[in-house]
Amino acid sequence: MESAIAEHLKCPRTRHRRVEDNYAPPYPVWSARAPAAVRQVVMGCFGVQSRGAGMQGRACAALMNIAAGFALPDGPGHHDFAHHVDAAGYDNMVAIAYWDDPAAHARWCAAPQVDAWWRSDERLADGLGYFREIVSPRAEHFETMFNTPDRLEGVGVVMGGVSGELQEHGYWGSMRDRIPLSQTDAMAPSGTRAVIAGAPAPGQRVRIAGHENIAMIRSGQEWAETTGQERTLYLGEMEPVLREGMDFLRDQGLHIGCYSNRYMHHLDAKGAPLEKSFGLSFWRSLADMERWAESHPTHVAIFGSFMRYVQALNFQLQLRVYHEVSVLKADEQNYEYINCHAGSGLMNGLGAA
Repeated sequence: MESAIAEHLKCPRTRHRRVEDNYAPPYPVWSARAPAAVRQVVMGCFGVQSRGAGMQGRACAALMNIAAGFALPDGPGHHDFAHHVDAAGYDNMVAIAYWDDPAAHARWCAAPQVDAWWRSDERLADGLGYFREIVSPRAEHFETMFNTPDRLEGVGVVMGGVSGELQEHGYWGSMRDRIPLSQTDAMAPSGTRAVIAGAPAPGQRVRIAGHENIAMIRSGQEWAETTGQERTLYLGEMEPVLREGMDFLRDQGLHIGCYSNRYMHHLDAKGAPLEKSFGLSFWRSLADMERWAESHPTHVAIFGSFMRYVQALNFQLQLRVYHEVSVLKADEQNYEYINCHAGSGLMNGLGAA
């Protein structure tokens, strides 16, 4: 058993973990591992927003155009396609892409095919909305967790390696304990979100500045390999409770510190749905996320349904679950929106529709 914090990211602690050194977790999990040379990663959410079935074909074509750009030099090492319907009823088709080198990402963004397309006036005139939410956490600022070691997701794919079984999980506060920065830093938020260009409304190009220590989580599940009782339990009991919690954060999350939440379903390269989903949310702070997880009825229900699920199956699961959590410095965030409604992403709550 080993620590979630890689050896090269350990330092003398000034803040204590929530468990003792002899703590034994109730079941195994693993973390992605990157070489020590990887000091920072890039996670990019590239979205196309539309409304109504008549626009979905154009939105899909726009997303495929974005994805075609990933094949250019310095493109991402991994990407996923996903879809969700937001609180305002808009369809959002998204490509989430990952780089293990911020310099490569910067070169890719500056490529004429990418930059000229994004800056073109046509983006404001073709009836679609576009957004890109780019975060680039340093290695000390994020953690990953997987319930199986043989298939990584998200940033884990570009990190490339996997740990042994982890000690810091299965207790409240373990998420924080897995982030290397938690060894010395409370990761408390400071400042506020700010509009730095445009105005949150359709027809605008908008840039949003994030503040210190915004927390971001991508938490996913894949049920493609489930059968029999497990599949019935997941689809009939666990997923509806999960969806209710995700909808609560989407629709009412602002007052508990959740700036944005998307409950997304994976798509294949042709746009067909896969048996995989994830929640992607941004929070004012890790502490706000922790409070929701530990005490809010919607997450207590999710946790309770999951525990009933694993106990009914004697912890022998075919369901794959994972998450990645980042606590972001202000200089690790870049949010841009073109012709999107005012409740989109990090604009949510900053302006009138």
